[in-house]
Amino acid sequence: MFRERLEALPDIFAQFAPAWPYADRDKWSSLPQDYAARLTKSAETCAAEWPALTASGYRAFSLSGDRIGYETPYMRRRRMLNALALGECVTGDGRYLDRIIDGAMLIAEESGWQLPAHNVYIRDAKALPLPDPRRPVVDLFAAETGAQLAVLAALFETELDAVTPMIVARLDHEISHRIIRPYLEEHFWWMGRGDEPMNNWTAWCTQNVMLAAFARPFDQKTRRSVVEKAAASLDFFLKDYGEDGACEEGVLYYRHAGLCLFNALNILATVAPDAFAPLWQAQKIRNIAEFIPHMHVAGDRYFNFADSSARAGFCGAREYLFGKAVGSTLLTDFAAADWKESPAPDEPEEINLFYRLQGAMTAGDLAAHTAPRPTASDRFFPSIGLMTARDNRFALAVKAGDNGDSHNHNDTGSFTLYRDGKPFLIDVGVENYTAKTFSPRRYEIWTMQSAFHNLPSFDGIMQQDGEAFAASDVAVSLEDDRACISMDIAGAYPGEAGVRRYHRAVALTKGKGIEITDTYRGDRKATLSLMVVERPEATAERITLPGLGEIAVEGGGRPLVEAIAITDQRLRAAWPDTLYRILIPLNGETLRLTIN
Repeated sequence: MFRERLEALPDIFAQFAPAWPYADRDKWSSLPQDYAARLTKSAETCAAEWPALTASGYRAFSLSGDRIGYETPYMRRRRMLNALALGECVTGDGRYLDRIIDGAMLIAEESGWQLPAHNVYIRDAKALPLPDPRRPVVDLFAAETGAQLAVLAALFETELDAVTPMIVARLDHEISHRIIRPYLEEHFWWMGRGDEPMNNWTAWCTQNVMLAAFARPFDQKTRRSVVEKAAASLDFFLKDYGEDGACEEGVLYYRHAGLCLFNALNILATVAPDAFAPLWQAQKIRNIAEFIPHMHVAGDRYFNFADSSARAGFCGAREYLFGKAVGSTLLTDFAAADWKESPAPDEPEEINLFYRLQGAMTAGDLAAHTAPRPTASDRFFPSIGLMTARDNRFALAVKAGDNGDSHNHNDTGSFTLYRDGKPFLIDVGVENYTAKTFSPRRYEIWTMQSAFHNLPSFDGIMQQDGEAFAASDVAVSLEDDRACISMDIAGAYPGEAGVRRYHRAVALTKGKGIEITDTYRGDRKATLSLMVVERPEATAERITLPGLGEIAVEGGGRPLVEAIAITDQRLRAAWPDTLYRILIPLNGETLRLTIN
């Protein structure tokens, strides 16, 4: 798709401006008053001291697998720099300039911009204990840091040069040495090659490399080389998406995959409009854009699978701009409504300065957008086997597919249910990332296992990871008054589970309720797990979730209820301190659950 457009590249690329000029005080004074006030307050309340980054902190990942100890101050530096930069844009009087210089130079002096967990030259290799400044690694956050400093330099170049030209010259040198040169001279796995599977890294890194290349005055030859390589990478990225636009990595990664694809195309269509602007009309691009409203439940809660939290944040400027670019009122209306509902529409936790500037420049349009929040239609995404359906009480998602997804959890056949916007039957999500998360020991982590999804186990034998472990005989029916999906999930289990057939049918009858019917034939004892938030009251005939409703049970033995203490910081952002697993033994061949 992208490489096909290279024939139309211009001899000279058009200019790309990442933000309003700092000197344009009329523009910066036009921000909604409350939005501008929050940006100013964030700058005013920045910590007095910049956090330290130490070699021992970097080495901790290699020694113990800990990511948080180094990543927390690393991210805080970048958030502080963004807060000061946006505060300066709003006030326009130079009060934060010295601190901006301090932050930018501290980052320029870091030995490596790549995270410790990503400090490798070969995909899935063991991470090196320290960065080698002579041979930079371009990972997600190195590329993001290069983009951040490039945008910062473009925004304040005149003001920084008035202090000393050495500042911008240093930033430009580091961007060239750490990002542009290795991007053009080395092959990192995320760039893509042949049929190698790609993921969010490809669009995320590519977007930020192009930001660096076009926010700073690189020569036309360098920019052309970047565009040609970027076009190839974006095609490698898109090959792993179905025409339906579904993000197999989960809704959280839509923002690092689909929205990064948007900004990559945004840059390309700006600097080479004849070549790339026609791609906004591609149906696949539009489908990728519209994935997020179909996953939404209520507030910041979404249908989650893979490494995504059930609380995936609020939409805002990037989704709105993506919707405008592809002509989707579904997405623009959804994003504007979500932005207004967000408790922090200025995105203080975001480390990408360009995103934050997009948010500021779009705030007036978002505030003025008056269309009501749309309700997404029922949808089936065949590329990942996901059905979503809703009525005025229930929101249901059921996933068929396979266990070979990027950021995979063994969850083939699992379902998630909300009632009146509250979690009823849940997907737990993922804990804080450690070295174990992306290692051969990944499926030792309980949140990855099928026994902690809404799925059966067979004498304790759970689903197996890998693309071959998949649902079969998938059938979907979406009608005005009923949505139903059925499948056989026997193939998601290894041979020793002895499962000959496990047929699951899940139906939402609009205005009436949900029915889940499992039919089993096999050699071992089957036990169904259900994951819930509220402490259940359970008998063989009925499960009561206080304040939420009841599940009528036919064909099951007396349930066992287990309490699961939740101490992990990432899980606690979505759930209370205790979750519950209900274990229902199957008495015969058929188990039926009814919720109304």
